[in-house]
Amino acid sequence: TLFGPIGADVRHYKILSIQVDGGSEFMADFETACEQMSIPLIVLPPARPKYNGGVKRCNRTFREEFYAYRDLIADSIGAMRFELRKAVDRYNTFRPHHALKGKTSMEYLRINQADVA
Repeated sequence: TLFGPIGADVRHYKILSIQVDGGSEFMADFETACEQMSIPLIVLPPARPKYNGGVKRCNRTFREEFYAYRDLIADSIGAMRFELRKAVDRYNTFRPHHALKGKTSMEYLRINQADVA
């Protein structure tokens, strides 16, 4: 699916747009899928880290924590997806975030549901 292992988390929300940094590693299939779903893509200009700094930091933190807690060589793609799913759940439902004033992502979403919708 378009959103892989996080699909279950986003399926109940209308996606208004997706911001991308212009990396070409998967763009053709992704652009096609977004077009089929009428989701506009906002492509950031190159060499402008200020536009995407928060996202880059979030990805780095998640990656560091994901690999820090496991000495993992997955036996299969399915096993890695299972571990990734657990990590995403932990990151969104149990781990407090400084940028969210100590709330988990899900707490923040529940509190601000009207602002997000």
